[in-house]
Amino acid sequence: MSDKIKLALADDHNLFRKGVEELIGDFDNMQVLYSVANGKELINLLSAAKVLPDVCILDINMPELNGFETAKQIKETWPDIKILAVSVYDSQFNILGMLRAGAGGYLLKDAQPDILRKAIETIYQKGFYHSEMVSGKIMHQIISKPKEVAAIELSENETQFLKLCCSEMTYKEIAVIMGISHRTIDGYRDHLFQKLNIKSRTGLVIYAFKMGIIAFD
Repeated sequence: MSDKIKLALADDHNLFRKGVEELIGDFDNMQVLYSVANGKELINLLSAAKVLPDVCILDINMPELNGFETAKQIKETWPDIKILAVSVYDSQFNILGMLRAGAGGYLLKDAQPDILRKAIETIYQKGFYHSEMVSGKIMHQIISKPKEVAAIELSENETQFLKLCCSEMTYKEIAVIMGISHRTIDGYRDHLFQKLNIKSRTGLVIYAFKMGIIAFD
């Protein structure tokens, strides 16, 4: 038993959590030590535990303490524990947020069992797991120490646009919120790409994190 990967699960959806427990029970190299409904329960349990898990599997949207807050507290208190985030959402905001909070990988809840197993094994062995949703380059940008990034003066509208880019809204929805045309939004985007030497919306989000323009509460 000692050579098995020890896991803890935190997810408020009982059916999903129980299903994952049963699934992992079929993996001969893993065992679930703890299974709880939210981040607060997990933190309290870890604080009193004699045996800590190697990997924590965290849902993002949980009551009491969400995935972002739970991951941050775990990495601050038990830095050796690896974290795999799971969610039904594949938004860049959630992916980047969980990775910046300390997760080593991000997996959608509809992933196949063999992908879950691979993700857990890879995080346990290497500290991180990246799929087609998160390229290795983006992963490196997020989990490595932020480089010195020169502050570039942004207009009020550019700053608002950059903040809205960190949401799940489409560019069309951002245009409605800002009260401007979709063509103007395209202009803001293209201008920021050139101004910040960035080539994608994900790059804009990473820049916003590094410069403190947006942060997870």
